[in-house]
Amino acid sequence: MAYKITDECIACGSCLPECPVDAIAEGDIYVIDADLCTDCGACADVCPTEAIIS
Repeated sequence: MAYKITDECIACGSCLPECPVDAIAEGDIYVIDADLCTDCGACADVCPTEAIIS
């Protein structure tokens, strides 16, 4: 199951360089493309607001 980014996202950009498949899109709240996400969890590990959940 792909990770999701919740409303707690502050669009800080910490997760972007961590994604090995570039599944994260920038915006007011970042979004993870479920079709690209490999469920590795690297993004969730670096999120300062714990906005990324599985």
